Amino acid sequence: MSFNPVVPFGGYVGWSFLSRTMEKQQATFHSSAPIQRDEVYFREKIAQISSAEDLISDRRLLRIALGAFGLDADINSGFFIRKVLEEGTLSQDSLANKLADKSYLALSKAFGFGDYTSPRTAQPDFAETILAQYRERQFEIAVGDKHESLRLVMVAKRELPEIATKAMSEDGKWFTMLGSAPLRSVIETALGLPSSFVAIDLDQQVMALREKADAVFGSPDPAVFAEPAKLDKLLKLYLLRSEAATSGGSGQSAALQILRSSGQSSGVLSILL
Repeated sequence: MSFNPVVPFGGYVGWSFLSRTMEKQQATFHSSAPIQRDEVYFREKIAQISSAEDLISDRRLLRIALGAFGLDADINSGFFIRKVLEEGTLSQDSLANKLADKSYLALSKAFGFGDYTSPRTAQPDFAETILAQYRERQFEIAVGDKHESLRLVMVAKRELPEIATKAMSEDGKWFTMLGSAPLRSVIETALGLPSSFVAIDLDQQVMALREKADAVFGSPDPAVFAEPAKLDKLLKLYLLRSEAATSGGSGQSAALQILRSSGQSSGVLSILL
């Protein structure tokens, strides 16, 4: 029997509830029968996988591997995933390095089929590392089945601080964020950018993001999202604006009424002003 996360509300109120109950809900979800069966299978089989072809040939292992990197939708794209894995990450001309979505790069690097004589699948800690990521992302998907906006917030909270602290240029960080569909959605919505924003030149998008971030967060550098207070502000803006857009404005009012009743509205209102 699988466990469905309890998320009675969407938006900022829903996120506040989920944050308070996250640890217990994750523990229950991770101990559910489907997750446990996947973990047992992965631990038993993965050390025997020595090539990308081996992994692609075992659909169940492939599903878990892709799920650990948020690439569940690629389960039927065997040829493409095999190419990503076999070309590795050491060459700048490899497919994984060329793709805007760096989840493929992380997948290829983690397995090491194209980078090393012996892949990393037989290393003692490999299975547990992949399974920890798998559990986390499957819980995010389960939450998203209830409220997609909350899944996007979970992804942003996990990934933005990591990108913010990477050793790359400010523009490089912005490009990386724009290459991730969930992060792009959160950032564009939080900063109040129109749906037509995606159609303009990519360099112009980065310029606009730098200006918006400077105005809202006091810096054009994505490194600002390594600061918990600034990251929380971004996530609150996203949740309130996405809820308002979805419900034609009434959702924002409902959220603020609930927050006022619990004495939490002043901080939220200061964000929006």
